[in-house]
Amino acid sequence: MDESGLSLTLVKEQAQAWNEVRLRKMAWLRYEILQRIIQELLVDYYVKAQDKNLTSEDKKFHETLEQRLLVTELAQLSGPSQETEMPPLLGFEKADLLELMPPSQDFVWMRDRLRLEVEEQLKRKCFTLLCYHDPSSDTDGETLKAAKVWKLPEVLVGEKQQCLEARSQQKEQLVLLEKKRATYSQALLRCLTLLQRLLQEHRLKTQSELDRINAQYLEVKCSAMILKMRMEEVKVLSDTYSAEKVEVHRLIRDRLEGAIRLQEQDMEKSRLVLKTYEVLGEDFENLVKEYTQLKQATENKRWALQEFSKP
Repeated sequence: MDESGLSLTLVKEQAQAWNEVRLRKMAWLRYEILQRIIQELLVDYYVKAQDKNLTSEDKKFHETLEQRLLVTELAQLSGPSQETEMPPLLGFEKADLLELMPPSQDFVWMRDRLRLEVEEQLKRKCFTLLCYHDPSSDTDGETLKAAKVWKLPEVLVGEKQQCLEARSQQKEQLVLLEKKRATYSQALLRCLTLLQRLLQEHRLKTQSELDRINAQYLEVKCSAMILKMRMEEVKVLSDTYSAEKVEVHRLIRDRLEGAIRLQEQDMEKSRLVLKTYEVLGEDFENLVKEYTQLKQATENKRWALQEFSKP
């Protein structure tokens, strides 16, 4: 077999492998969607059960569905693996678990209703996805929504292809942008080098003299501003305080200073008396307390005598 025939065979095998992967992926997605919808139905049942508004048929449907799922999962776990022989889970055989299956008539009734529930749930999800993709479809009827949902995969595939093309164009634009950025960076570096040379040759020679003159100018301006502020301050004080007001303020200050001196003298006397009392210690405090109690008792008895002396 030549190289062209070998390459053609490899291409066919690769295409078959990808087709097999796609089919298995679709089968897994269908199973996963069905499993999740059933779990959502059970969760909705648990929520509704809290309100105690379920009918007997609803309870029977959800209990049969839950029992069927549990027994099926346990039966799958209990069976020994073909690769490694392991003992059954908890010692139960698959036949023991199959005895717990709901009656066949209940299962047939549950399966028929489950098909309707799943179809209704899928329809709601498809309509929700459609309204998310096209908010204007929210006001359409169910027939028009169903028609749009039927075409939605093609629309999404087309939009995905547009996104891929836009992403490819974006990558190309980024490559061009990087090239232009590199070119512009080199041009900017050359310009900066030229500007630096011009500054060194023409501007920096006179910059020191210009800075000295600006500093002198700012110093003089600052001094003039300080003098102007001082002049305004003196003017405000002159307009606020006349000679008569200054004399009155002087008299008030003298009186206040005299009062302060008297208060300081009184405070000094009080401090000396306090030190004298502190020297006496705890005995003096006890005498003071006893004197206070005796004085209080005397006042009480004097008040009592006055009350008894009243006619």
